[in-house]
Amino acid sequence: MDKPDDAALLQAYLDHVRVQRRLGARTQQLYRTHLQGLVQRAHAEGLTLLTVGPAHVRRWAAQLHAQGHAPRGIALVLSCWRGLYTWLGRQGLIERHPVQGIRAPKAARTLPKALPVEAALHLVERGQPADGAPDPAAAAIVRRDQAMVELLYGSGLRLGELLGLDVQPSPHARGWIDLPGAEAHVLGKGGKWRSVPVGPAACAAVQAWLAERPALQPRPGEPALFIGTRGARLTPQVARRSLAAWAQRAGLPQHVHPHMLRHSFASHVLQSSGDLRGVQELLGHASIATTQVYTRLDFQHLARVYEAAHPRARRGGAGKGSAS
Repeated sequence: MDKPDDAALLQAYLDHVRVQRRLGARTQQLYRTHLQGLVQRAHAEGLTLLTVGPAHVRRWAAQLHAQGHAPRGIALVLSCWRGLYTWLGRQGLIERHPVQGIRAPKAARTLPKALPVEAALHLVERGQPADGAPDPAAAAIVRRDQAMVELLYGSGLRLGELLGLDVQPSPHARGWIDLPGAEAHVLGKGGKWRSVPVGPAACAAVQAWLAERPALQPRPGEPALFIGTRGARLTPQVARRSLAAWAQRAGLPQHVHPHMLRHSFASHVLQSSGDLRGVQELLGHASIATTQVYTRLDFQHLARVYEAAHPRARRGGAGKGSAS
C-alpha cells in the first residue's frame, strides 16, 4: 500500500489540529504557512516529509537565523514542525523524530509591559466619555467597552478568551460568565478550561452592558456576550481599537493593548499576594516558568521603592555622615 503524499499528510494534520486540538483560526493559518514552508524546503532537496532527518532540520533552522529571523520566530516554526512529526510518529509513519531535541537560538527575554496600579485604576474608572453617549447604540458601546476593560484587568483574561464568552452556557460555548457565582469559565490555550473570579466592579459592568446589549440589535440567536454594531460577535481588531480609544480618553500616555491589562492583572496580584502558584492558575499557564517572569516585574517595583526611599540608595547617600 502506497504511503500518502505530502499534501495529503499536511491536510490530515491540519484537520487534526482544527478538530482535535481546537486551535484558533489565526493559529491554524500560522501552522499552515510554516508547514507549507517545510514541504517546500524538503522538496527543494528532493525529500519528502517522511524522509526529512535531524541534519536537514538543523540546517534549515540555521538558514532562518542567517536570514535574520528572530529566535522566537524560529522557535514557533520549529514548534509547528515538531507537532507535525509527533503526530506522524503516532500514526506509525516515521521511526525517528527529526525535530526532537532541536532548539532555536536563545532570545533575550523581555519583560511584559504592565501599567502601574494607579494608571490601571485610572483607566477602568475614567475611560468613558465625560458627557455621556448621544444615542442608545453609542451608550451601549460605552457599557460594552467598560465591561471588557473590567474583565481584562479584573480577571486577567486573554483577548480570545474574553471575546469567546457567551451570554449563556451551552455545549458549544467557548466560555461564559456566571454572574451569581462571580466566576468566568473560559477555554484557554491548548483547549484547557479554567474558572477565574470576577470582582464586584466587573460583575456590575457586565450587568450594565447586558441591559444595553439589545440596543446593538444582536442577530437572532447570537450567543456572544460582546457584540459589535452589526449584531455579531465582536472581532479582535475592533476590541483592540476600542481599548486604545478608552485609554486615550483616560489620558494615559502609552498605547494600551488587551494583553497589557492581563500583564497588569498578574503583576498587581503577585505584588499584593506573593502567591506565584495562584497567579499561574488564574492565568492558565501550563508551566510555572511562564509565570515567573512576573517575579521580575515585582522585583523591579521593589527596586524602585528602595531607590526612592532608602537613604543609602540615593545619590550621595554615603555622604556626610557619621558613624555611631
